[in-house]
Amino acid sequence: MAPRSQPTARQVRLGAELRRLREEAGLKARVVAELLDSTSAQMSVMEAGLVGVSEERVRRLAAVYGCADEALIDALVAIATDRTRGWWEDYRGILDPVFLDTAEVEFHATYLREVVTYYVPGLLQTPEYARAVFAYTNPGHSEDDVALRVAHRMKRHEVIERDTPVSYETIVHEFALRVHVSDRRGSLAQLRCILDKIEASQAIVRVIPVEREGFAGAGASMLYLGGAVPLLDTALRDAPTGARFIDAQPQLEHLRTLFRRVQTASLDPTASRDFIHRLTKELS
Repeated sequence: MAPRSQPTARQVRLGAELRRLREEAGLKARVVAELLDSTSAQMSVMEAGLVGVSEERVRRLAAVYGCADEALIDALVAIATDRTRGWWEDYRGILDPVFLDTAEVEFHATYLREVVTYYVPGLLQTPEYARAVFAYTNPGHSEDDVALRVAHRMKRHEVIERDTPVSYETIVHEFALRVHVSDRRGSLAQLRCILDKIEASQAIVRVIPVEREGFAGAGASMLYLGGAVPLLDTALRDAPTGARFIDAQPQLEHLRTLFRRVQTASLDPTASRDFIHRLTKELS
């Protein structure tokens, strides 16, 4: 089987978890390869997510590594055998892979937790708001390029709108709610859209007021995605070189702690809803 030229984030994660289990077992790839009638080269591309892995191979590797965590093994098998071709595949080769990976990981997540300080969260944005953001931050893009990104962002909303939605909680700074990324009318429509999402129980929204003292988390923006088991949690954060996925357990623990700290600085959901409602009154 020819190696994949561009594995997805989930495929890379599967390989990384198999490598982690091997390393925790204290086994060299060469030794495992001999036990499985394989080669070190084949182990390398498998652990890089560059080739597929069968259910039988995942379970055999788990046995060799002495892994007794059945929930984790079943979750890894689910990733290995997943053949879902979601809507995001329509954008393959058109948008940057991180767009597709974000949508796919969200689709499979058990819950979503997000902190946003500069923009309204993507899962709550109106088309007009998203268009204004993409056009401003990517001035070299054509109208068609922007339209593609807006359409992709709107499709992402399915995870909180479907019949079995993913549990979604977001913490938004007042600054993000007040900035007119398009115009006053667009801002009012955006705030009303957030209220509609809250009313439909599609999102739990918490607001951090500007006047809140002791909040130094302006750089805490993150999207935290719950895995089938906690060991398979992941996070997405923006970096100078672009958005990146995080799966190292110490970093994930840090982000969980950071989310809880930011959460303590926010208003509760009811007070946050009332806060947003007051903002709409100011713009009406």
